Amino acid sequence: MSCYFRHLKEIMDAAGIEVTPANKKQIDQAIHQIAGVDYKDCPATWKRLKQEMLTDERKRQDLVDKLRQAVH
Repeated sequence: MSCYFRHLKEIMDAAGIEVTPANKKQIDQAIHQIAGVDYKDCPATWKRLKQEMLTDERKRQDLVDKLRQAVH
């Protein structure tokens, strides 16, 4: 599942999220929804995250906030 999880440790830490086998699918679905990409399209999701959300501090913080809300 999710080829990009290993690259998002800092984002998960900032959101206070511990990725476990029990919640990984929920987190993955939330990330796809936040990125606006159909679920299970890992390459497109990672591309959107990398190019748009992780390069802009405001969008990065928005990603953290949305993940926190979606998972907690």
